[in-house]
Amino acid sequence: MNSRSRNDDDCDNCKNQRNFGPTIIKCSCPSAITIPAATVAGTTFTVSSLTLNTSCLCDPAIKLEFASNLVAPVAFTGTINFQVFKLCRGQTTPVPVGPAWTFNLVALLSSQTFSFFVCDSDSCFDDCCTYTVVATVFVTGGDDDVDDGTISINNATLGVVAT
Repeated sequence: MNSRSRNDDDCDNCKNQRNFGPTIIKCSCPSAITIPAATVAGTTFTVSSLTLNTSCLCDPAIKLEFASNLVAPVAFTGTINFQVFKLCRGQTTPVPVGPAWTFNLVALLSSQTFSFFVCDSDSCFDDCCTYTVVATVFVTGGDDDVDDGTISINNATLGVVAT
């Protein structure tokens, strides 16, 4: 017979390590936008957003996860940058969170998923912030328009885990 003995000190250590305090898990509602043909380069689109109240957390660590499905019914060529911004109480200008994520599209004629995550550990105690994902369209050719078809950003969802 195989039996394992359990050390009560090990259980106490596990209990102590798991006591990190409250955790917030929140997701935005899925959204969709269509970027039409002949969109001017540099045009921005708000893709997803959510508001997070971290007043119950002390020195919060926040992980933001974005996921979407890019669909092009007609061949689309161009570049889309995705960037997370936050706007907290008392601020008038959104602040970027993490780097911009670039998706290069060379004649996309179908659908493809696109996701990324960033961490925000620069939040103040007792803060309520709105996080927004903004897509900025750029072109790969020499003209100023994205004129090679349309693209839809479907099921765009922003999720957050904060502790």
